[in-house]
Amino acid sequence: MHARLNHAQPYALGLFRIVVGLLFACHGAASLFGVLGGAMGGGSIPAGTWPGWYAAVIQLIGGSLVMLGLGTRAAALISSGSMAYAYFKVHQPEALFPLQNGGEPSAVFCWAFLLLVFTGPGALALDRLFSRGGAERGEDRAREQAPAVTV
Repeated sequence: MHARLNHAQPYALGLFRIVVGLLFACHGAASLFGVLGGAMGGGSIPAGTWPGWYAAVIQLIGGSLVMLGLGTRAAALISSGSMAYAYFKVHQPEALFPLQNGGEPSAVFCWAFLLLVFTGPGALALDRLFSRGGAERGEDRAREQAPAVTV
């Protein structure tokens, strides 16, 4: 059973990345273009408004890059940081816990993107099409040489 799960792990991680990136990009599109219900119940955020418009740009671009698997680690790091900022500057001053202050999406996106920073894109990433060279072979060799950990 463990062998099957371990074999499927890169694909599960890839699907996780695609779903999280798509959801994040949808938030950005809603805020920037007023689609999918718009920002805060309708409409779009005026261009250049701090911090909402800049956050929406990060959401749209970062979410799209993560979803496609292009520059996943960098895009995920910037996206995670923007959600940490959103949580601590917008939500946390309202109440201590995310359930009380409406910050659950910010907290979950922050941690999901931070996970992708450390795990990489998994399978089904466009990065793999463009970089079939040394970097991936080095990662594969490192994985092969690392001791197997079973729980």
